Amino acid sequence: DRQVHEVQSHMGRLETSDKQSVHLVENDIQARIDNIFSNLERLEILSSKEPPNKRQNAKLRVDQLKYDVQHLQTALRHFQHRRYVREQQERQREELLARTFTTNDSDTTIPIDETLHFNESLQSAHRGMDDLIGSGTNILQGLRDQRVTLKGTHKKILDVANMLGLSNTVMRLIEKRAFQDKYFMIGGMILTCVLMFLVVQYLT
Repeated sequence: DRQVHEVQSHMGRLETSDKQSVHLVENDIQARIDNIFSNLERLEILSSKEPPNKRQNAKLRVDQLKYDVQHLQTALRHFQHRRYVREQQERQREELLARTFTTNDSDTTIPIDETLHFNESLQSAHRGMDDLIGSGTNILQGLRDQRVTLKGTHKKILDVANMLGLSNTVMRLIEKRAFQDKYFMIGGMILTCVLMFLVVQYLT
């Protein structure tokens, strides 16, 4: 828990870091996330060696931590994607402004203002598409991660329910909720894909 909170606090530094130090902050956060994943693997092995009455709770705790770290990893990737798109746009704008326009004669003058405006509009459209695609990709990855975690958690909850001797009615309610969550997730993925397709079609 302490390491996860430390990563969350470091994530807040990303938006306030300058261009020179943002890469160092990203690398530091990634190293912390990798270290947590490594520790979770060891905890998973240790939890499997716990007594039966403690094993399920230990595994559920490890799964919850893994779920939290996966969300931090997704947030970091999303920030890196947005930073890359922003830096690429800035480089292209600088190259465009530094370009020297020449004319062959007075009848072939290049309308520089219109060209700049067109390029800025084009870059804005490309940036919007890149941000949308990156967000959609991260959302889909997050949904897939949630599905894996929910499946594992669902199985462990059923195991705990069996150990505690819960009634069949309660177990059926748990299974029904998991079934509904699965279709909500699938519906969300389909809706995200449709929205991405419509926006790409509109912008292009």
